Amino acid sequence: MLLDPGMDLTLRPMRYPEFYERYRAAIRNTWTVEEVDLASDLADLARMTPEERHLINRLVAFFATGDSIVANNLVLNLYQHLNAPEARLYLSRQLFEEAVHVQFYLTLLDTYLPDPDERVKAFAAVEHIPSIRDKAEFCFRWIDSLGGLTRLETREDRRTFLLNLICFAACIEGLFFYGAFAYVYWFRSRGLLSGLATGTNWVFRDESMHMEFAFGVVETVRAEEPELFDDKLAEQVTRMIEEAVAAELAFAADLCGDGLQGMGAEQMRRYLEYVADQRLVRLQMPVRYGTANPFAFMELQDVQELANFFERRVSAYQIAVEGNVTFDESF
Repeated sequence: MLLDPGMDLTLRPMRYPEFYERYRAAIRNTWTVEEVDLASDLADLARMTPEERHLINRLVAFFATGDSIVANNLVLNLYQHLNAPEARLYLSRQLFEEAVHVQFYLTLLDTYLPDPDERVKAFAAVEHIPSIRDKAEFCFRWIDSLGGLTRLETREDRRTFLLNLICFAACIEGLFFYGAFAYVYWFRSRGLLSGLATGTNWVFRDESMHMEFAFGVVETVRAEEPELFDDKLAEQVTRMIEEAVAAELAFAADLCGDGLQGMGAEQMRRYLEYVADQRLVRLQMPVRYGTANPFAFMELQDVQELANFFERRVSAYQIAVEGNVTFDESF
């Protein structure tokens, strides 16, 4: 089975071809940071209010470390416990994509924060910005949950692995990053920061595929070991998601202060609750909040971005949008 101890090295006969197909789809979705043009964003930043600049500075400070945390969990925990070479192929590709995201956010910081001291503070956000530190500590708690576990020998070992995987798919990539994307697309809905929005579109495609792979692993384990998916696990996952929503709400209060036109902590609360319910539904678990999506501009993310043929470089659609990549992920 997928979580049996050991590390099968043989791709033939292939036991889980769907994981291999996800790997191939990810290859078709290749993009590079050099394709993202941030030049026009500088003029937008110059005319923003102090409150809007505070939001952006906090946002890129979170981005600067978020994907590094995810990459660490891939290397330290997930790779060694999936006993299928085709699944590990996908994780290898995901690790590359996380590195591209880290490079993108590095470029954002270097572009948006010309002051070297401000950049240093942004990179050290987990140490001195409480709202980001709290989210990082939430992540580290689940990284550490597997500790020195090198083999999934017991039912509790497998449950611990599942909770780690679900946390990183549903809470970190599926909630923390989707909350961050909402701020980006709020700016885009006002005609601002088109470079950031373009890069975020490509990051969003990657993150959606990462989540679908992780949920595919969960579904495979559910089919192979249904006894793991009991009321106890559902309660643990629901409590975990509640903690993630609370941490992200504290981050929203930090970013939005008393609120900006069209964006505030109360609106983000409703949006995060909506997203959290979507993740629970995807995990075949009862919804927790029953909240509707308050952001009309996020509904547009279900439609692929259309670009004028003569205004986009060939690479913008030939590389990044090639293949069967769609905006099917529910927000």
